[in-house]
Amino acid sequence: MTLPFTKDQFFDLLAAYNAQLWPWLIVLWVASLVICVLLASGRRLPDRWISGLLAVHWAWSALAYHVAYFTRINPAAWIFAALFIIEAALLVSSGVVRDKISFSRWPNAWAPGAWALIAFAMAYPAINAAQHQTLLGIPAFGVPCPTMIFTAGMLMLATPRSWPLAIVPVIWSLIGGSAAFLLGVQADYALPIAGVALVIFSMQSRPSSSTARRRWRPTAI
Repeated sequence: MTLPFTKDQFFDLLAAYNAQLWPWLIVLWVASLVICVLLASGRRLPDRWISGLLAVHWAWSALAYHVAYFTRINPAAWIFAALFIIEAALLVSSGVVRDKISFSRWPNAWAPGAWALIAFAMAYPAINAAQHQTLLGIPAFGVPCPTMIFTAGMLMLATPRSWPLAIVPVIWSLIGGSAAFLLGVQADYALPIAGVALVIFSMQSRPSSSTARRRWRPTAI
């Protein structure tokens, strides 16, 4: 596999992306951390909030990263952006508009792996900073690869299991995972692992009605 850009062009692009958008990347990271902490603590969150956050991740990666930056060095970024917008639209349709996705901190035997992927995605900027010894020209947050890893973990905490929601993340695990070895981004080696886990998880049968999703209801005061 060959890339239509050089390694230096890629990291220079990331430096520009981080320098110009860093306040919003921090906001996205903090919002994701808050949702993860609340979910892990057992708090009943509106499922629409989590679906909406995932949709924001995919729309941000599509527009703020692929369209605004990555298209400068890779024409295929327009196709990638379209895929990411499709994933964002599916999340909005299924999880926000129709509220058909439920998230739980420990819904099945996949929960330990799911939380490991989520924790890895949250630590993704620090992992890359440690490898490259810089905070600027690195894949940080709000870029496609941590978005895919974070989403895979969240979908593995969700019911019902949905193939349509898994297709684009699995596709990106193949694209981003193969590029990781060429670009030397060691944190992205987790992409194939996340992709395989999501495929196996999605292929398994749905939970029985006795473990059907519990909708969030406001607590009476």
